[in-house]
Amino acid sequence: MGPVAAIYDIHGNLPALEAVLEEIRREDVELIVVGGDVFPGPSPRETLDCLLRLDPPAEFIRGNGDRVVLEAMAGDEISVPEPYRAAIRWVAEELDPPVAKRIGAWPDTLRAEIRGLGTVLFCHATPRNDTEIFTRDTPEDRLLPIFEPLRADIVVCGHTHMQFDRMIGRTRVVNAGSVGMPFGEPGAYWLLLGPSVQLRRTTYDLALAGDRVRATHYPQASEFADNVLRPPPEADMLARFAAAALK
Repeated sequence: MGPVAAIYDIHGNLPALEAVLEEIRREDVELIVVGGDVFPGPSPRETLDCLLRLDPPAEFIRGNGDRVVLEAMAGDEISVPEPYRAAIRWVAEELDPPVAKRIGAWPDTLRAEIRGLGTVLFCHATPRNDTEIFTRDTPEDRLLPIFEPLRADIVVCGHTHMQFDRMIGRTRVVNAGSVGMPFGEPGAYWLLLGPSVQLRRTTYDLALAGDRVRATHYPQASEFADNVLRPPPEADMLARFAAAALK
């Protein structure tokens, strides 16, 4: 397979997604992999509609955010802390019921053979779990039992919203970053894969995006817009994640 674009952690940020897709269209990719956490976020219905109309078509994997939205759509107990439940419920109400079947069919992982790179495994957080946390700083010995048995040349992940490219034993592990809710410098982060690995950051009109987010009825619209304009510094998030990282 020729070039593949990997877009992760969109979180309903439609302006960021539109900017990234405009850049991807210039790259002549053969496949777009949506690596989980399309939701929650301020424009869930519009974001999913955009992704479902893509040419070339996208392949999806499910993230923890998508999973909890699915729980809410099913009327199940939502497995997130109470402060986040109103946003999850709002997203679930915004989506049409048939969407639940589509989200439920998204797999946890996806494999692809990419020219110049070999076997690439896409997952959301880790290949065994959609919420496990690790970063560029997590000691290798904690991660070897997860990545060594995979028989993949490259593993692409997301979840922590910060790009990195590191070796774990013999496996190259790359974090795509976040399209819609990054930590670090503002922008929309994604990957271009094949024949090399390119960590990409797309710039877009952040002020306009903030206005569009605030114009939605998303319960956390103001906080989300602030994150678009002024994301938390990477150093702060690395320190925060260190306490929750794999032991």
